[in-house]
Amino acid sequence: MNKLQYGMVGGGPGSFIGDAHRRAINLDGKAQLAAGCFSRTYEKCLETGVELGIDPKRCYADYEEMARNEAGRLDYVVVVTPNVSHYPVCKAFLEAGIHVSCDKPLCLTPEQADELVALAREKDLLFMVTYTYTGHVTAKHIRDFIREGRLGKIRTVMAEYPQGWLAYEGEWGGRQGEWRCDPAQSGGVNCLGDLGTHVENIVSMMTGLKIKRVLAKLDKLVPGRVLDDNDVVLVEYEGGAVGSYWTTQVAIGRDNDLSVRIYGENGSIEWKQTECEKVLIVSRDGTLTERHRGNGGISADAAKYGRLPSGHNEGWLEAMANLYRSFMECISAKAEGFFTPEMIDFQTVEDGAEGVKFVHACLESNNRGNVWVDML
Repeated sequence: MNKLQYGMVGGGPGSFIGDAHRRAINLDGKAQLAAGCFSRTYEKCLETGVELGIDPKRCYADYEEMARNEAGRLDYVVVVTPNVSHYPVCKAFLEAGIHVSCDKPLCLTPEQADELVALAREKDLLFMVTYTYTGHVTAKHIRDFIREGRLGKIRTVMAEYPQGWLAYEGEWGGRQGEWRCDPAQSGGVNCLGDLGTHVENIVSMMTGLKIKRVLAKLDKLVPGRVLDDNDVVLVEYEGGAVGSYWTTQVAIGRDNDLSVRIYGENGSIEWKQTECEKVLIVSRDGTLTERHRGNGGISADAAKYGRLPSGHNEGWLEAMANLYRSFMECISAKAEGFFTPEMIDFQTVEDGAEGVKFVHACLESNNRGNVWVDML
């Protein structure tokens, strides 16, 4: 089977996320990086391209030139630039007829999000937003468990995502932190866009709940910060369930501690990213059951993404690779004429748009004095 050909925008020298995407895609060996606009500086772009074995003629000074020249040549493009450029870059490649994978958040405004949704539909193109944690086998198992109705009606959700890497006055987290803390590059939020969008999305993916309204308090706790570094969001869902989300970058001692607790009328489920190989299920009578990836208790639709036997830990990179596995299978199916929407097992442009609208509603709530605001 011929490998798919993909391009990348962003991911130049020193890029953590660009390198992670390339490594994740390589795990299944189904695609080859063939073109790129890796940096706003052409010399750095060319340097990265040479290191990655890309033909210098397919290393571009700007993404618009790349989109024009690569139309009909690339199967998909991966966008791993700062938030502010997601919208124009994705739009350019959609207009060129190229499938798109974009790092979250999708873009900066609901209007931009709606335009990307409409354009992807008009062009009949696949568009994945890489909410990496939804690729974990155990996260998919929770989704299936709840879809089957085994938790009953959901009553409340508690989710948090604490980090500590931006906890210190005068320190900005290097290149990764500097652009996130810069309104010109990240938009109107820092922590909420970086972490809160992950919380919103994984809760939505696991539970199927749709947010009705939010009440948000976005704090700037470290002196000198222009954008939020600590957020608390109260949530009301359609159907009556409620939730509480906490995200922070100032929790010293916490590295990347996303966790979700879901409470229904028949029991509860707990999942932690730091212990992503297992799910804790508590039944109505208080019985505790652990389900481990690689064992028989995991649903078949989730278990098929497992790569190693039980006891051989899989983690974040494998989760991202699982998203790309589904994305690339769908691209191939489209090319061969047997694609159906039911094949999609990744977060789409529509899911990304919901994340943007969540951020917008939280910003409005905070700016109006922490009041309830309806989702668009």
